[in-house]
Amino acid sequence: MQLSARNQLPATVTSINAGEAIANVELDAAGVRLVASITVEAVRQLGLAEGSQVLAVIKASDVIVAVND
Repeated sequence: MQLSARNQLPATVTSINAGEAIANVELDAAGVRLVASITVEAVRQLGLAEGSQVLAVIKASDVIVAVND
């Protein structure tokens, strides 16, 4: 699989909290906690479970930077 997105982080699924339509998939990317909100259908289609090795692809239109006063 080749993607144009440059922010690609190998990660491990640490938990899946599924609702009716949306699941919050918690990831560990080299010690950094990420949470992806995806459809429950996508979780099933991808065969995701705790311990699954995945690639987190991050594509954001905005990045907010803050500093202390």
